[in-house]
Amino acid sequence: MPQNPQQTDAILERLTELHPKLIDLRLERIERLLAALGNPERHLPPVVHVAGTNGKGSTISFMRAIAEAAGLTVHTYTSPHLVRFHERIKLNGKTIEEHRLLQILEECEVANEGAPITFFEITTAAAFVAYARNPADLLLLETGLGGRFDSTNVLEAPAVTVITPISLDHTEYLGETVEKIAFEKAGILKPGVPAIIGPQQPAALAVIERRSKEIDVPLTISGIDWLARPERADGMVYRDDQGEMVLPVPGLLGVHQIDNAGTAIAALRNRNWLGFSFEDFAAGISMAHWPGRLQRLENSPLAKLTPPGWEIWLDGGHNPAAGEVLATTFAGWTKKPCVLVCAMQENKDAAGFLAPLAQTADRLIAIDLPGDTPDIGSAVLADTACAFGIDAEIVSTLDNALGRLSGAPGRVLICGSLYLAGHVLARHPA
Repeated sequence: MPQNPQQTDAILERLTELHPKLIDLRLERIERLLAALGNPERHLPPVVHVAGTNGKGSTISFMRAIAEAAGLTVHTYTSPHLVRFHERIKLNGKTIEEHRLLQILEECEVANEGAPITFFEITTAAAFVAYARNPADLLLLETGLGGRFDSTNVLEAPAVTVITPISLDHTEYLGETVEKIAFEKAGILKPGVPAIIGPQQPAALAVIERRSKEIDVPLTISGIDWLARPERADGMVYRDDQGEMVLPVPGLLGVHQIDNAGTAIAALRNRNWLGFSFEDFAAGISMAHWPGRLQRLENSPLAKLTPPGWEIWLDGGHNPAAGEVLATTFAGWTKKPCVLVCAMQENKDAAGFLAPLAQTADRLIAIDLPGDTPDIGSAVLADTACAFGIDAEIVSTLDNALGRLSGAPGRVLICGSLYLAGHVLARHPA
């Protein structure tokens, strides 16, 4: 069927104007719309509902790869998108087709009758319609923001819930302490539904455990009920009460991906509800892929802008926890000059992100975010880097920043924003 992306772009633009606030965490509006659509959220495949601050997308990518290695059909819902909105909704492993998305968005727009509703709410309703109409064995559902009042939290009984590591991010909406943020994330827990808990700070775990006792949620907790750790340089070990598995190195790079892979395994191995084999776990862990997360851009057009021999890496991480895992990963690699090309949104903690990277970054080139997304400003970013002892300079664009590289071949990490990652991937062939 002919594709006309301009039509979908036009309706998505209209939908942004239905509510004056970009983010307004409540459930009443989406519940009203879902009722008008015939409650598609009640007709979904078995759902794994995932909340957390960091690692949600990576954990979902591991679960998807494992399930597909077992021959299962899998829907996924993730956000934000990097290049095109369609990436958020995958049906049986494939990005939703243009004509199908357009039809469902128009249906949701008509059913909403012009009532106030946020962009994320109405597009989440559209995703539920798509999933309800297309059979699958499993739906991997990522929260957009928080959990308790997130639009995805209209589900009454997911098969499993998952909470990945919690740290400070989106504090203007979720609270300014880890405890407050953990309370919001723990809002996806449901009575009697098993919950898999990834590695947590003690303060966050205490909040989750308290909530689980209040509503009788069986927890499976990292470091207590399951363990994932590296195994030499060529693999990982996963252990729980069902035994131990020695698995290949994860397909996603970074030491933190061991924990994300472990969380995925724990969710799918829980009560052996889908009957996965060792071979399924081994194949899935090694095949997982998640764009914009410590991704090396090989054979990229951007390489023409850098001196010969330089490696170009991309990561959309943008909070203190992301800075820590990037710094830890880079510190474990062979020593090479490391240059950060960085831009960040205006509401992000630049100091928290850059502080851990001060030990591994030799230099930072600050740029402004492409497009009209409000950013922290390249001057502020450069000053913040200098405060941590990182040599910094300001240039106007990503291309100019890459053209400033010189000296012995090293690594350049384009980082600080998923919006910047999306801009880069739009120019980088898949």
